[in-house]
Amino acid sequence: MNTNMTRRQWAVATGGALLAGAAGAQDFPNKPIRIVVPQAPGGGTDILARNLAARMTELLKQGVVVENRTGAGSLVGTEFVARAPADGYTLLMGGIFNMVMNKALVKNLSYSPENDFVSLGFVSAYPFVLLMRPDLPVSNLAELAAYAKARPGKLSYGSGGMGTLQHVWGAILTSSLGLDMIHVPFKGAAPAHQEMMGGRLDIMFDNISAAKPHIQAGRLKGLVVSSAQRSAQLPSIPTVNETGLTRFEGESWFGVFAPAATPAPVVARLRETLAAINREAEFLARVERDGGRMLNIAPAQQQTFLREEIDRWVGSVSRYKVSAD
Repeated sequence: MNTNMTRRQWAVATGGALLAGAAGAQDFPNKPIRIVVPQAPGGGTDILARNLAARMTELLKQGVVVENRTGAGSLVGTEFVARAPADGYTLLMGGIFNMVMNKALVKNLSYSPENDFVSLGFVSAYPFVLLMRPDLPVSNLAELAAYAKARPGKLSYGSGGMGTLQHVWGAILTSSLGLDMIHVPFKGAAPAHQEMMGGRLDIMFDNISAAKPHIQAGRLKGLVVSSAQRSAQLPSIPTVNETGLTRFEGESWFGVFAPAATPAPVVARLRETLAAINREAEFLARVERDGGRMLNIAPAQQQTFLREEIDRWVGSVSRYKVSAD
């Protein structure tokens, strides 16, 4: 009898919790949502998050705000969301930088990209372009490789800092070409661009959205892009793979994530909202103007995409011995 009562009480309690969760999800959202950006205001990640927040506010009929939480690269903000209440009101603006490269570079990472988060939608992806100072006497990647090999340890490649995608991909690309070049980290990409324009830095692998204005104005040269296909924004620049010198294919992608235990109905509502934004012509045009493309990955494939990206770049970082130390 006591056992039956215990089971009955457990069933009632469990059923009540499920009903409460369902009721909470049914009226979601009933208060403002925040998207945590683990980087400083004004950068590409922050701008994309604010564009999303504005559209989500309209579609969800509830305020969606961006909160910048910086520190330790992108670790502070990302870990904050991983430990936040799993109720759909604290979301993460994630990307290859904090969901993949941190896994590849940071020992004893304080969060698990695969296990601590659920993906709500992958938004957009942007190729990198290999930039070169305009007075360097080469006109393509083959000539650059020959020029650098004739001057081992003399040429430099820049980045926005140790462990940034510019650093990691620059190291992988130059190493795969067999080049001995010096890495020069800066505090952000803009100072590196200025050093190249001043003739004091030789090359830099950077996001096309930041690099395109300099290339189009003739201030810097673009040699190759990192994507599988040429960029519609810079159609005359070949892909790395087209050159036949090495194999390199990658894009800097962005997505929105929630803590892993977020209720399924809340996840579904947020996924529907982000999918609707991805279908908007105006949002698509904005991404394409910046040199990117929309990422329309079905929910059932999103976790697979993340795992494949982690496996690929963790392997490359290990193979080419790239370190953020």
